Amino acid sequence: MSSQGRSTSDADRRAGTALIVVLLGLSLLVTLTTGALLLAASDMLTAARQRDARITVSAAEAAIERAAGEIVDIPDWTLVLAGALTSSWVDGPAATPRIDVNGQMLAPEGVANLATCGVAVACSAAESAVVTAERPWGPNNPRWRPFAYGAVDLATRGQAATYVVVLVGDDPSENDGDPQRDGVAPDNPGAGVVLLRAEAFGPSGSRRVVEAAVARETVAPGVALPRVLSWGQVR
Repeated sequence: MSSQGRSTSDADRRAGTALIVVLLGLSLLVTLTTGALLLAASDMLTAARQRDARITVSAAEAAIERAAGEIVDIPDWTLVLAGALTSSWVDGPAATPRIDVNGQMLAPEGVANLATCGVAVACSAAESAVVTAERPWGPNNPRWRPFAYGAVDLATRGQAATYVVVLVGDDPSENDGDPQRDGVAPDNPGAGVVLLRAEAFGPSGSRRVVEAAVARETVAPGVALPRVLSWGQVR
């Protein structure tokens, strides 16, 4: 082979090697860029979910405060526990579906039933009294009723307002076996105490639940304020 032929062959090999190096470099660059974009997108999604969770929790807490301020003005809590009396803050019949939960439309009554016995349809007294890890009080298990419900707008910058259902239930420390009646003191340790459970359905499918135990504290004749005995996020 002539020297010219060998020179051409060497040049072709060098050019081919350089092309492979360039392609490998481009492939690595594309991989790194794609990974960075995916990481950034994941961080943004995580931040958005955390923001939505904070919005939803805040809506639940605000709704409980509002309901607690109203319920202390009702003299007979048995009417509330039996479902005969509700808050002035409602946006329609409790049996009308209006809450989108993963494509399933729920009514405020359905939310109450889910909290009581795990299904969206009406619960019987026997189903309400089933003992579980979350509801170990048997016949004194709270039988949740919709008390207040509607949209809570926390200035979420164009996002849909969070929908909150505030449920009311009897304090399970009562010993009368009747979750639809407020007990009589002093023989009943849970007399004069109700549970409020706010279930909030927020942006991007976020859902949070806050519960509080509330008693009535009279500060002046005809003037009562809610006394919060316990408060916490349960979901």
